[in-house]
Amino acid sequence: MTYHPREFRARTWHDATPAFAAGRDTPRAYLERCLEAIAAREPVVKAWVVLNEGSAREAADASTARWKAGRMLSSIDGMPIGIKDLLETRDMPTQQGCEAFRGAFPKRDNAAVAALRQAGAVVLGKTVTTELGSSHPGPTTNPFDAGRTPGGSSSGSAAAIAAGMVPAAIGSQVGGSIIRPASYCGNIALKPSQGAIHRGERQATSMSTHGVHAGSFEDMWTVAIEIAKRAGGDPGRMSLKGPDAAPAARKPRALAVLETEGWAELDPGSKAAFAALLDQLARAGVRILRRADHPFLETLERRIADARAMANTITNWEGRWSLRALVDQYPDGVSDRAKQRLAFIETQTVTDYEARLAERAAAQQAHAAIAGLADAVVMLSSPGPAPVWAGDVPGQKLAPRPTGDIAFNAPSSALFAPAVTVPLLAVGGMPLGVQAMGQQGQDAEMAAIARWLHESLEPIAV
Repeated sequence: MTYHPREFRARTWHDATPAFAAGRDTPRAYLERCLEAIAAREPVVKAWVVLNEGSAREAADASTARWKAGRMLSSIDGMPIGIKDLLETRDMPTQQGCEAFRGAFPKRDNAAVAALRQAGAVVLGKTVTTELGSSHPGPTTNPFDAGRTPGGSSSGSAAAIAAGMVPAAIGSQVGGSIIRPASYCGNIALKPSQGAIHRGERQATSMSTHGVHAGSFEDMWTVAIEIAKRAGGDPGRMSLKGPDAAPAARKPRALAVLETEGWAELDPGSKAAFAALLDQLARAGVRILRRADHPFLETLERRIADARAMANTITNWEGRWSLRALVDQYPDGVSDRAKQRLAFIETQTVTDYEARLAERAAAQQAHAAIAGLADAVVMLSSPGPAPVWAGDVPGQKLAPRPTGDIAFNAPSSALFAPAVTVPLLAVGGMPLGVQAMGQQGQDAEMAAIARWLHESLEPIAV
């Protein structure tokens, strides 16, 4: 399936609700349409670990009754949503893409899942994650080309949106696990400020965040804000703030371009598409700033020049003991890729970890320093379109990044910054996203700027 951002239309929710209120449609009928789409595309896309159709139908029926009575719990009352299989759900297993957790069934809800249920959302099923949210891929394929990766670790969440299965799905990001798969699958997605959406039991790493994949800005924002209104932020963190409805589009005065360490490895087509987009912005009267235009930008580029390794070292150290315990307890239940990663992690020291923490703090200071220069950072959401992935070859060295490269995503994770990705580009018939990244706490502002980009710029295909 050849992709063009001007022509592709994802499944959306916000524009269906007026018919619910008027009695011309119902959340139950909407759910059935989602299930039909899943039945049609799931055999190839493989976005789901488990579907809870019976419970989903009961929840959709209850929502239908509330819409008829005019007593909706929220604007997402009745919305079918997929939940990444790292987050616990009381009515479905949580297996984390890992054989060691096959059949694991904690029978409790993650904070975000509980908030969604309180808002009336229909928790339809669990979407595929890479093993333990790391680099070992699951079975999910890219909906636009089954020979390519959908990205990771939120593989199933991103693919379910691109395949038109649901209007929204929950993902999570430590390095690049929301924004990169959203880019590969043509989603609109929010990676919020660090801790702005309560992670519940997922508190083990200092850079992990929950976020939302969706087919529209309206659905992305309302899902995120309805969770935050009920669950708040992580312990000690301020929750996501903003209006109940998606922020209105806002034209930026100036945008700062970040190249990141991924620029040198970027393919010519992606560079050309991004350059054409920047030309459009300049013609629209938006001032474009690059690293040579101000020393603060050059400093920030230098501080994030090793962001991949910074993010990986910090995250690996913080997860080393739980991974070691898992491998010791279930030696046959963890992939060879994870075991190789553990062997590397165990060569690292406390000094290595603390040095990376210092680098992260310095990068955050450099990012804060550019706040007065531009309304947001603009950069690609991934290093080109989704790469081809045919699987590991027996007897050959394991691919280090089978679900793609985090070079354009590690900065927002390390900076604790909100990022919103927009499907504005196509390269070789595959999606490529562009992201707006802001200062901590500027989630609503980034949603507004990203929406302006989406609504005001002509999509580019090369």
